[in-house]
Amino acid sequence: MTSTSTITVPATARAAVLTTVKEDYEIKEVDVVQPSQLAAGECLVKVDYAGCCHSDIHVKNNDWGRTRTPMVAGHEGVGHVVAIGENTVGSPVKVGDRVGMKWFANACLKCEMCRLGFESCCTLARTQAHGLSVPGTFSEYTRCWVDYLTPIPDGLDSAAVTPLLCAGLTVYKALKVSNAKPGHWVALSGAGGGLGHLGIQFAVAMGLRVIAIDTGADKKDLCTKLGAEKWVDFVESKDLIKDVQEATGGLGPHAAIVAVGHATPFNQAIMYLRSAGTLVALGMPGPANGMLNIPIALLISKCLNIVGSATGNRQDMAEALDFMARGKVVCHHEVRDFEEVNNALKEISDGKVKGRIVLKVAS
Repeated sequence: MTSTSTITVPATARAAVLTTVKEDYEIKEVDVVQPSQLAAGECLVKVDYAGCCHSDIHVKNNDWGRTRTPMVAGHEGVGHVVAIGENTVGSPVKVGDRVGMKWFANACLKCEMCRLGFESCCTLARTQAHGLSVPGTFSEYTRCWVDYLTPIPDGLDSAAVTPLLCAGLTVYKALKVSNAKPGHWVALSGAGGGLGHLGIQFAVAMGLRVIAIDTGADKKDLCTKLGAEKWVDFVESKDLIKDVQEATGGLGPHAAIVAVGHATPFNQAIMYLRSAGTLVALGMPGPANGMLNIPIALLISKCLNIVGSATGNRQDMAEALDFMARGKVVCHHEVRDFEEVNNALKEISDGKVKGRIVLKVAS
């Protein structure tokens, strides 16, 4: 396949760039990769919408110790393919296709981890994460890999589907590995946020019963409307462990999905889970405040499971999109102008956002 783009690609375009750790992203003109510069297997995507995620804040603050500067930020987005590199063979996408971009920009699809479905553990994937190690989706144009783009089904709104590329995929995978069965209780920490509000809907569609853990009347209202049967406000609660257990009749939930970036909810989950329960760790705290303090005797005596889940694979992504296409999952989101990226991230950091903020990138 040769690059057959008939779309004019500008020499430069806007992007939100992290130039200094812990400083605001700067919106500036950056060079756009031209079709002739694309290698086989690569393509150029014009980004229409990009989602704002708490991970973008971790990257900005170098919480994980892997931030590179300068770096174009962002890691979930929807756009259209405008060019494909020459000599690309067997591309699953073509020029003009609407596609989604995920946290991992690429994976080798050949190693043991990829063969087992753990594409997020692929060595190549770990070196090619959007907005962290390769330029991301906070840009009008970004370079991608054809084999790892996600085709977006017809009929789905581009802005609404954007958060499924990271938040939705991640929490859906967590529910799949939680060992929860229809009728089981699952506790969702951060239930009113980007991952959590989608997690409630996936869980309900999977036949699970949800305890939503978050704070604030607005988030309580959202979680309840989405199908959470119980609500625990972690700020108002005097004994969160007891309150979560009582919400299930005393035994505690069968699974806990923790999608927040500090250690306290993880350690609480170990205590409130029922015997043989499963803690699925999604939120990724920095090393300074990210330690589990687990009583080993409790872990053994209660036969608890602890599972780490980074994000889903391509099959998980297809399944998550199918839930949305069938109307089982609706992303509650607010569309903002691209220039509002820093304000949006500050609101997320302050815990003020219900659902998700999506930036309109294309001008």
